Amino acid sequence: MAQPARLSVMSSATDTRHHSSKRASIVDRNLNKTKATEVGLSAFAFLFSEMLQYAQKRVHGIQDLERKQIPFFRLNDFGYRVGTRLLELIVWREKNSKRETRVIGILSFINTTVWKTLFGKQADSLEKSTENDDEYMISDNDPLITKFISVPKELSQLNCNAFLAGIVEAILDGAQFPSRVTAHSNPIDGFPLRATILIKLDREILQREEQLR
Repeated sequence: MAQPARLSVMSSATDTRHHSSKRASIVDRNLNKTKATEVGLSAFAFLFSEMLQYAQKRVHGIQDLERKQIPFFRLNDFGYRVGTRLLELIVWREKNSKRETRVIGILSFINTTVWKTLFGKQADSLEKSTENDDEYMISDNDPLITKFISVPKELSQLNCNAFLAGIVEAILDGAQFPSRVTAHSNPIDGFPLRATILIKLDREILQREEQLR
């Protein structure tokens, strides 16, 4: 079997934190008080690397590794479980939030609020396909998820942003906008790692959108 994709892990020395033993554990802290808390980049990079290797040992090819055809062992499925919990957390924190009923509303929510919650910034673009009415694209010029990924040649077709696609798909499903979401590499000048999350809405969503106009 091909060697697992390797992730460059930053030294944790710069992220070292000293905590008092009397400090409340993370599970006992108020969710609102941890809103601005950031996870160390090296910690995330290490965890994501381990997750990749765990998944790779349990699949038979790149497509299996990206998609969630068999539960629990796919990057998409890992992301989906994160997205389900993330939506609940964001809605709970945003006391004045409203339920989005329009396509542009939920996509703007993902493009701004979700991206800021995950990465501290909004996504770089939100576009509608000029060819298909049911397709939208969210692009990130410098995705954090793959910033420190080093993929071997034999796995060159692997797109680790499938994890991010799973998060987006879960949020859309949870908000009653069922869609098929996939991740694609879309490099441009100055941004070789640029990723595009392609969202293909179910036909029932377009029919509902027409009724709301």
